[in-house]
Amino acid sequence: MSPQVVILAAGLGTRLGRPHPKTLTPLRDGKSILRHQLDRIGAAFGADTRVTIVVGFKMNLIMEAAPEALFAYNEVYDQTNTSKSLLKALRLSASGGVLWLNGDVVFVDGLLEHVAEQVAADESFICVNTESVADEEVKYTLDGDGFVKDLSKQVRVGALGEAVGINYVTEADKATLIQHLDAADDQDYFERGVETAIADAGSRFRAVDISRFGVVEVDFDADLARANELDVETR
Repeated sequence: MSPQVVILAAGLGTRLGRPHPKTLTPLRDGKSILRHQLDRIGAAFGADTRVTIVVGFKMNLIMEAAPEALFAYNEVYDQTNTSKSLLKALRLSASGGVLWLNGDVVFVDGLLEHVAEQVAADESFICVNTESVADEEVKYTLDGDGFVKDLSKQVRVGALGEAVGINYVTEADKATLIQHLDAADDQDYFERGVETAIADAGSRFRAVDISRFGVVEVDFDADLARANELDVETR
């Protein structure tokens, strides 16, 4: 059974500075980031996979670009961050686990097939790579059992790499995550809700290493250039 999938695409994308939602940014082959994501989701989990896109900024453009998807509207997209977009999507989700990804993540074939194996185990997880990362990136540390302990841009000591923006929460853990996303500040990233769910409620998110796959989260023009160096053609 395929998971529900959520794509977070409500933001203004001001750092990239495009006149359209960042997820609609075309890559070298002419396809948008979003279209590459949707094609890969279908290839990995099946064409009937329920995909919900959280929209806000210029939402009509995204809705026109992805007529096969469902949509959740973050009406305060210009005042909130991904914690509240994910909160809205999880509250609207059906029973079962939810795989979610940021709408600006570009990745190669094979990554979601690897993720599908982890989803089948039905254990909440955070996809990570172990490369060195800049201060701007969301970093992570692990506990002694290999589960995520710290998860934020503010991690300085003991950071093991980057959380890449592809994650899964089981049905059993979803209510707790919803509670902590609700308690997060409006400007918090969703990682804050995950981090407090771990620290305060004992939730456990496995770190899934996807370092062998090419993946880039596009925030700036330099990231877009790196994303265009990936072999992103869907097989």
